[in-house]
Order: sequence, then structure tokens, then C-alpha cells
Amino acid sequence: MDAAGIEKNPRDFESQIIKQERKCRDVVVLIIFIAFWIAMIVNSSFAFNKGNPLRLTYGLDYKGNVCGNRHANPDLRELELQYWLNPNQVYESGLKHSQLKLENAKSICLIECPIPSDDALNWVCDYPEGDIRLSVDDWIDRNFDYFEFLTPDMRNSSLQLQGPCYPVIFPSVNVHWSCQFIARASNMSLQHWEQMGGVHIIEDIRIDKSIHRSINSRSAVLKRYVADVGKSWPVLIVCGGIVPLFLSIVWLLLIRYFVSGMPWITIIIFNVLIISTTMFYYLKAGWIGNNAITPIIGEHDPYIHIFGREQSHLHAVAVLMTIVMIVAVLSSIAIARRILMATSVLKVAAKVIGEVQALIIFPVIPYILLAIIYMFWFSATMYLFSSGQILQNDCKSNCCAYDLGSKRVNCDTCCGYRIHYTPHISVSILFHLFGCYWATQFFIACSSTVIAGSVASYYWVRGETSKEITFLPVMSSMNQLMRYNLGSVALGSVIVPFAKFLRSPFESIRRRLKGANITTETKIAKLASGSSRCCLGCIGWIMKSANRNAYIMIAITGEGFFRASGAATRLIMNNILRIRRVNVIGDVILFLGKLCISLSSVVFAFLMLDSYRYSSAHNKISSPLLPVLVRVFLVQVNGILHGNWNPNDIQPRSCNKIK
Repeated sequence: MDAAGIEKNPRDFESQIIKQERKCRDVVVLIIFIAFWIAMIVNSSFAFNKGNPLRLTYGLDYKGNVCGNRHANPDLRELELQYWLNPNQVYESGLKHSQLKLENAKSICLIECPIPSDDALNWVCDYPEGDIRLSVDDWIDRNFDYFEFLTPDMRNSSLQLQGPCYPVIFPSVNVHWSCQFIARASNMSLQHWEQMGGVHIIEDIRIDKSIHRSINSRSAVLKRYVADVGKSWPVLIVCGGIVPLFLSIVWLLLIRYFVSGMPWITIIIFNVLIISTTMFYYLKAGWIGNNAITPIIGEHDPYIHIFGREQSHLHAVAVLMTIVMIVAVLSSIAIARRILMATSVLKVAAKVIGEVQALIIFPVIPYILLAIIYMFWFSATMYLFSSGQILQNDCKSNCCAYDLGSKRVNCDTCCGYRIHYTPHISVSILFHLFGCYWATQFFIACSSTVIAGSVASYYWVRGETSKEITFLPVMSSMNQLMRYNLGSVALGSVIVPFAKFLRSPFESIRRRLKGANITTETKIAKLASGSSRCCLGCIGWIMKSANRNAYIMIAITGEGFFRASGAATRLIMNNILRIRRVNVIGDVILFLGKLCISLSSVVFAFLMLDSYRYSSAHNKISSPLLPVLVRVFLVQVNGILHGNWNPNDIQPRSCNKIK
């Protein structure tokens, strides 16, 4: 915002405009903000009590236990892979009108996916209990097989594919911690099975597609995306916090000491980084090289290829990044003629940074506070998305299985388990997401207000000493914010999301009416069109006012949010030509600086996620897409905290013209 008015002595002006005697504003909104965060804590407590992040990655066994859960019965801390025991049930679940769903097919948790033997018949048996006197460790050491210990009744039941032991006829591969069958039965194992008198096992491609369809469902993919963020938390800290914070400070220092060349350096680095980021997406999508993501975990037959929904998403993002890259490179070439103007803008910034050096360090404070909130928020998000109650299904299909506890075939409680979500969980998730957005906007607004007060104090004394400006203007501005303006900042930070939300339906109405036939337009349609334009105008005014300009006026005058927004809007309208000439190019260069930091962190994130830890080992992520996007969001917040003031907002030469 350009502050414009009449010529005045800077000391007199500063004493009149930067008011020292203030009072608390918008206290009611501050109370609402505090109450909102109390509700956020209560909502998160519910998530921590009812959720289990393991549910986002691993499946459920025939007892309703989450695979990999050390608190299950038995202890499953090493048994993380879900394996379906009965191949005929898997085939039946793949039929179009079948009553049997895959979630009701009997499954168990194993360490690795079983493989058929070349010279014998391998078995996978239920968890040992009842008459089976084996410990879980012994059962694991025996490769999950105790068929030789079964009684004649148990053996006969097993040959009917009712357990407690089941033959390994089909090879399987670990796909996102579930053993997906490969529809190629082992001839030797199938021959042994038939010689023992086992029931007919159906060989069909549906046995492959049924599991693949379940693993590749939209809900399963969404859970894996959320789990990816939790698994890659070290990358989140390094590439979403430490690296962008360091690069932001370096960028500000470069503005301070290499101001003349910074526009050119910024544009060159930006083009290099956006091309590099696009190439990384091409690599992970499989369009370049052989480093494409794969849903298969661990070593496997190189001739086995399984396509996941995550790769389709990467293909779409790679195309989008290609378009963005072309537009960005052409735009950077187009603004080359404006570089000299951008240099003059950055010189103002360099002068301010040199005089008020605390501005380089200050954003670290809200950044650390916001980082603490994000760690709490991400943890609560993991538990909230995995909250719910595990209940047994009420199925009507034939799923009889041998129960080692009751020593008989049981057809009453053989249905599978699933996570049942209560109706209010979706509301809790939306409430939780809005809480993160409000907190982010709140801290950005606080940072804008403090920086605006500091820069304004410096500008209006023009480097001269003033008794009314403290030695550390940043500390003085922070003190005024904490004592008087938190309510106004809380109000402004919640106005923007509500204004954007309310604008969408009116914009939709306006577009539909615009496409209608004018000659047949009724009075009601004309009234609706005019009303929508009016509402859009009002909402647009709110959105334009509720930005850094309103916070600047809050820092200077100490007024409430709405009065500060009105004053900011009037000053913008009175100086629109100057803002158009100077601010636009300055904003572009500062925005490119933020994008350079974001893209640098993205490149670092891709390199870290490409390590063995996240590509093949226990913490393998399904796709780098969401972890990288989360880091871009965090980096943008970091960039806003470090660059949410523009040196054009309050210029020395315009201080002589304020009326």
C-alpha cells in the first residue's frame, strides 16, 4: 500500500500517525479465537484417543487386529503384510454380483508374502492357539506352517479350504503392504494339492484383479497419501522447515549486499529450478529413465509390473508442471525489460534491511511458533484420519472357517472386520482443516503487522533519531501487537477464508446468468444477476482490504480491523497509478524469490525421498506427490513470513504527500 498525503515534518507526522496511546480492539473476536483453539484441542484429544495411524498403511486380519500392531493379540509388531488365505474366496469376491466382499475374505498378518514351493506344498496356518502348542515366534520360524501337527479333522477341514491351514498355490507380491496374488498357479503345488484330495481351486485373472481393485480404491489411496506425510516426517522437518528458513535468510542477505544483480540472479535460478522440478516429476512418472515409482515393496520378479493410481496422479502433475514451466519461462523473459525498475525496488528493501537489521531475524519467531502448531496439527491429522471403531461385518456369504479355540468349524462369526467411522468424523476433519488455515493466516497477519510497524517507524523518521521510536522498533511493534491488536489480527485472518468461501456460489450464479440468453431474460434473472454482481463487488472489496494493507494501517494507527481496512482501501484508490507502476514489478520479483526457495526445497525433498529409506525400506512411501506438496505449502508459509512486506508499501517519498 502506498501511504500518500501532504508534506510534513517527519517527526511531527510520526507522532501524529504512529499512535502511541492505544487501546485493545476487537476483543470479542480474540475471545472467539481462543475458544476456537480450545475446541481444536478437544477435537484433537478425541483423535488421539480413537485413532491409530497404522490403519492408514496396514490391513486387518481375521481377528480384527491391525497388522503391525504390537498391542494386538497376538503381538503383530513384525507381521505387517496382509495375506488372504483362501484363494477361492478372493476369486468369488471379484465376481460382479457376488455377495462375498474381499473385506470378508479371511486374511492374516505375515512378515513376507508366501511363495509356492517347486517340489512340495507350502502351507500358511492360522495364529497358533488351542491345541497347537506353538509360540508365535516358533510359528514364524516354521514359515507359518504347522500342518503336520493337525488332527485328522483339522486336516480334512484344511483340504476343504476352511483352515486352520491353507495351501500356497499362487505366488504373491507385496503391494502397499498387502500380498497381491499373481494369477499364475504353481503347477507343482497344485498337483500336490489335488493328490491330497483338496477341493478344486479356481484359476482366473479375477484373483489378481479383486485384490488390486481393493488396494487401488480411492479411499485406500487417500489413506496412503496421508500416511506418506507421517512416514516422511524427517523430510518434512528438513525440507519444510530448516532448508527454507536458511534459504530465506540467505536471500534477504543477498538483497542487502548484492542488490543490483539480485533480479537477474532470481530469474535465472527460478528458471533452472522449475525445469529441474519438472524433470523430477517426469522421472517419478516413468517418462524419463527407470526411476519410476512402483507399488511393489521389496525385491520382486522384474517381469511383474503393477500399475497404481498414484502413478496416474504423477502423470497428471507432470503434464501440469510442463505447462507451468513453459508459462513461467516465457513470463520471466517478458519481464526482463522491467528488471531495472525491480532493482530500484530492491534497493529500498536493502536500505531498510541494513537499518532495521532485526527484520532478518524476526520472522524466525512466528515461524518457530507456527512450526510447533504444525507438528501438533499433523500428528492430530494422522490420528483423526485413522479414528473410528473396528467392528465385525454382518455378511450373508459362506465364509465358514475352523476355530482353534472352539475346536470346530464356525460359520457364525467368520465375517471380516472394517473400520466404522462415526457421522461426526467428517465434520471434525473439516473443522481441523479450517483450524490449520486460520492459524496460518493469523501468524502471517501477526508477522505483517509487526514488520509494517517496524518499517513505518524507520521511514517516517528518515534515519533521524527520534525519542518516540525505540532503539529496537521490531520489539516495540511486537509489544503493541501483543497488547492491543491481537483481536484485530484474529478478525482479519478469519475474514479472508470466509470471503473466499462466500464468493464461490455468487461467482457460479454470475457465470450461469452470463451464459443465458439475454432476450429471454426475466426480471427475476436480471435481479439475480444484479444481486450477484453487487455481492461479488462487496466480497471483492473485503478481500482487497483484508490483506497486508489493512494490517499496515493497524500497525500505524492502532484502529480496529474494519476501520483500518477502510482507510487502507481509500489510500489505495487515491494512489492506484503509483501502485500499478511500481508495486506490481516489485511483487513479481519478491514472489519469484519465494518460488525459488520453494523449488529449492522441492528438489531437496525429491533427493531425500529417493533414498533407500523411503523408496525400498520399511518406511517406503507410495508416492512423493503429497509429501512434496506439503513441503511446498510450508515453504510458502515460510516465504510469506519472511517476505510479507514489500518495500513499496510505505515509501519515504510518499510520506511527504500524506493528507
